[in-house]
Amino acid sequence: MTAWWRNAAIYQVYVRSFADGNGDGVGDLIGVRDRLPYLAELGVDAIWLTPFYTSPMADFGYDVADYRDVDPLFGTLADAKALIDEAHGHGLRVIVDVVPNHTSSAHPWFRQALRGERRDRYIFRDRPNDWESIFGGPAWTQVEDGQWYLHLFDPSQPDLNWENDEVRGEFESILRFWLDLGVDGFRVDVAHGMVKPAGLPDIGRGNQARMVGREPVPFFDNDGVHEIHRAWRRVLDSYPGERIGVAEAWAPTPERLAMYVRPDELHQAFNFHYLFAPWDAAELRAVIDSSLATASSVGAPTTWVLSNHDVKRHVTRYGSTARARAAALLTLALPGSAYLYNGEELGLPEVLDLPEELCQDPQRLRDPDSGRDGCRVPMPWTRDGGWDDPWLPIPAAWAELSVQAQQGVPGSTLELYRRALRLRRALHAELAADPGADPERLVWHDSPEGTLVFSRGAFVCTVNLTGTSVDFGVEGELLITSDVPGAADSAAWWKVKCLP
Repeated sequence: MTAWWRNAAIYQVYVRSFADGNGDGVGDLIGVRDRLPYLAELGVDAIWLTPFYTSPMADFGYDVADYRDVDPLFGTLADAKALIDEAHGHGLRVIVDVVPNHTSSAHPWFRQALRGERRDRYIFRDRPNDWESIFGGPAWTQVEDGQWYLHLFDPSQPDLNWENDEVRGEFESILRFWLDLGVDGFRVDVAHGMVKPAGLPDIGRGNQARMVGREPVPFFDNDGVHEIHRAWRRVLDSYPGERIGVAEAWAPTPERLAMYVRPDELHQAFNFHYLFAPWDAAELRAVIDSSLATASSVGAPTTWVLSNHDVKRHVTRYGSTARARAAALLTLALPGSAYLYNGEELGLPEVLDLPEELCQDPQRLRDPDSGRDGCRVPMPWTRDGGWDDPWLPIPAAWAELSVQAQQGVPGSTLELYRRALRLRRALHAELAADPGADPERLVWHDSPEGTLVFSRGAFVCTVNLTGTSVDFGVEGELLITSDVPGAADSAAWWKVKCLP
């Protein structure tokens, strides 16, 4: 039997923007719990919850002050337990974030460090090097007694020292706490970042954040992180039910990324090379081939993602709803695991005109255009939004993109996703039941320039990435299409006996 996570569709819930259960304008765990039937009907296999732990919210919860409790903004520990249990009752697995690279400056450990005690849990130095924060500015802040501490993100997020055995032991304990509560796995934030190189060498150039994921940088993707992930894999494997680890790892090459998902490390790693590929047939095919080859070289499934809480929504990146719908069918047709970001099933675009005074993302310090507020606007459940005074305003133009407006409407993006997810599940079941089939094999077929055609068994996906219609000549049962089959910027799925 195929491990559930190898082909799972996993839905990212950005908790503060998904659903508001208590009417305060901020999404919470009660709101997520209320919407579990929606998620089950959508057809996903698991949900990934962004951080809901106790936090000052300087970086929207990725600055954790207590890893074993729920921030009152989002509910209580009892709410978390009820959500996990009810999700399981709906057939949904639950993945939660763990943030191991840094804590909040409000964490008891860091408060102790500021008093000059136990600074070895963090990275303090008498002199800073030239490293820059991902959020802009220097990666070092000076404290009252003259020493400097490292923070690769916001100054309120001091980096932990993973050479310290107490840090390692504490995080294994945190994993066990949530596994005992019933979670099915962890998305590991900055999984590439915990271990720093000896001597903390200078880089010697600026704009370092733009190097991440494109070329090696000394503060990320050091080989020592893999020892940590192997230790965590042993913890995960000690629990029943195939609990998983998912790496948010930025690596300069697919080969480096594959190291995070070797058989004794984490189960999946986000495929950012695919996410940032342009709307171009040749480039997408190259990324798909490279991703499949490098993941299979270590026996891991590939993951596919189009949007998340850190990047502009793909409707806006690709430039049209038509392309976004086609990209969804392309993504869901590929072998491996697919991640969906809340609201993409509605075809939501990036909100580009938020009032300046409402934008709160600390990453905007680096560059106002890099701010992530626009992809975090709350989900529109009804034509009037369905929120009381949401923490970010929901555009009036989203009324016809709301769940209420799209639910049950043939041809809507929501119904496109629902049907595609049902068909995808049936395809995987069919491939798994065929002893002669390889569920993770993809075969490319000749097709006109600017298009893609591939098959998996009798299943065929055709994608037209050009601006004009194309006749693919496919004969068979049309399963689903994002537009008229073969139309410009469209994709379709077919069941065929043979290809032309």
